[in-house]
Amino acid sequence: METLKGTKVFLRAIEPSDVEAIYRIENDERLWEVSETKTPFSLEVIKDYVANAHLDIYEVKQLRLVICELQSGNLLGLVDLFDFDAYNLRAGVGILIEKEASRGNGYGADSLDILMRYAKKYLGLHQLYANIGEDNLPSIALFEKQGFKKVGVKKQWRRVGTTYKDEFLYQNIL
Repeated sequence: METLKGTKVFLRAIEPSDVEAIYRIENDERLWEVSETKTPFSLEVIKDYVANAHLDIYEVKQLRLVICELQSGNLLGLVDLFDFDAYNLRAGVGILIEKEASRGNGYGADSLDILMRYAKKYLGLHQLYANIGEDNLPSIALFEKQGFKKVGVKKQWRRVGTTYKDEFLYQNIL
């Protein structure tokens, strides 16, 4: 498990005991803008998702791992590889540190560093990318700090209420 361990956090597979936390995170309306969620998830849907979380990334084209604090083992958030492309050896990255009080403490940077090492070593990925809203300054800073470069702007990409926001495309060649 050394590959999935950093200086502040470790990443692990989803466990059945994570159902309540994932349910809480997925149904937090404050996060829906970044996750592009429009409707709540039922507890049964989350239970089914967790029951199938062991499926191979080559089959389901995504991988979600739990971010845990290294010392306590407490769940801090989730990190995802999505839109996995085995031919072009790339995937999208999503990361969430659930509690605002836990943000800005290096957990996200450590998680992203671990995920990049894992993606290169075990999945043989050539690149990772992230879609980040123009006003998500903490995420922009996090991804830039980890070596991601802004390679594009998707104009008026996300509708938020009655307005549209640009979305930046960041890329990291591993």
